[in-house]
Amino acid sequence: MGLDDLERKIGFAGAGVSALLALIFIPRLLKNTYLTVSSTPTKKNVCGAGYHIVGSLCEKRELTHPSAWIIQPLVFLLFAVAIAAFSYYRRRPGLVVATMLIGFASQPLLATTTPTGIVFLAFGSWLLIRAYRLHKYGDATFKGSNIRARERAQERRANRGTRGTRGTRGVKSKASKTSSSAQPSRTPAASKRYTPKKTNRR
Repeated sequence: MGLDDLERKIGFAGAGVSALLALIFIPRLLKNTYLTVSSTPTKKNVCGAGYHIVGSLCEKRELTHPSAWIIQPLVFLLFAVAIAAFSYYRRRPGLVVATMLIGFASQPLLATTTPTGIVFLAFGSWLLIRAYRLHKYGDATFKGSNIRARERAQERRANRGTRGTRGTRGVKSKASKTSSSAQPSRTPAASKRYTPKKTNRR
């Protein structure tokens, strides 16, 4: 089944977030920018060439060319288009894959500890859970799937009870058959044609 309206709206919101992340890198594509690079100092609290100590880290500023930032906006823009297309056509598997991939790729691309990747991963996991409920119970909501699960449990208990009564009836019928077959049968009456006559002893 396709996406419902709630999943579709959240999918469009995820596409907007991915497009916004792509726009963050647009100024860096227009001119040379300075990037602060940090590293840990040695045990003797000494930094490498070009670094200076800032707090507990060694930092330096590097001049970066616009071509160094071309990958990040392209990836975010590509995933924004993919997420929007899957949401528009209500394709749940494609939306799950796209959100999971952008969740894993966003943190290395941003090079920061932002919670953006966690948000995309949470959205993909939520879609997977709803898909599982929809496949098993026919209802993607938490309340509806729980009600359906309880109904199925009651049906299974009722079926077990009926099977148990049928089994005892079968055993009783088999026992009655075996008891009737164990009883001795009546001896057949003597045939006048083949049975010889008894002679009088006198």
